[in-house]
Amino acid sequence: MTRTGGVGMSEELRISEHETRGKAGVRRFGMVIDLRRCIGCDACMVACKAEFDVPIGVFRTWVPYRVVGKYPTVKKQFLPRLCNHCDDPPCVRACPVEATFKVEDGGFVLQNYDRCIGCKACMASCPYNARFMLPEHRTRTSITQVVDKCTFCYHRVVQGLVPACVQTCVGRARVFGDMNDPNSEVSQLVARHGSQTLRPEQGTKPQVFYIGADRNLTEYGRNIYDPVPEQDEERVIFNRKNEV
Repeated sequence: MTRTGGVGMSEELRISEHETRGKAGVRRFGMVIDLRRCIGCDACMVACKAEFDVPIGVFRTWVPYRVVGKYPTVKKQFLPRLCNHCDDPPCVRACPVEATFKVEDGGFVLQNYDRCIGCKACMASCPYNARFMLPEHRTRTSITQVVDKCTFCYHRVVQGLVPACVQTCVGRARVFGDMNDPNSEVSQLVARHGSQTLRPEQGTKPQVFYIGADRNLTEYGRNIYDPVPEQDEERVIFNRKNEV
């Protein structure tokens, strides 16, 4: 059920029962990615792979890029991607077995592997293509053929640590913290800079904020939300070797 704040309130300001940002007494973790600092080193991707033993061919976080400008003045424009841990997550509503759920204290959107039936409804509902199916064959864990995604490193955060990708970011492009704390660095960064979220028109209220992103350049079609071609090639090779 969705409630609204009053007559005349815009669709963007509608508040759902899932939302935790601005809610008194609870934390609401979010991430700020400063694109002015991102150098596309992929250390975040490697750290994530190591932290979660993410199989070849799938990614919890990835760093697509495109080349902009005109020769000889050209540059790579990076746009690190991950689950946006939306404040009003459509994947939670789409899951028929409540395998996807939101943690009120912290706002983490998580996945219960034991409940997941692999129907991919959450994948279809995610406007950011942030979810993926784990392959049938894995060597170090029995968790296979269920949907997976970024968790904001929930297991680390509850221990007082930051996500692995934030910890390893050499340019300090990624900053993580409690958006409900006005004194946190993430709150102050969002307040101080002209940050933006991906696909705000979806009304999901993402909690990954970008600084330095040009919407005219980042919103260049649906492809920006898809894995990069190199990942597709890697996935094909993996599937061929493992008969997936």
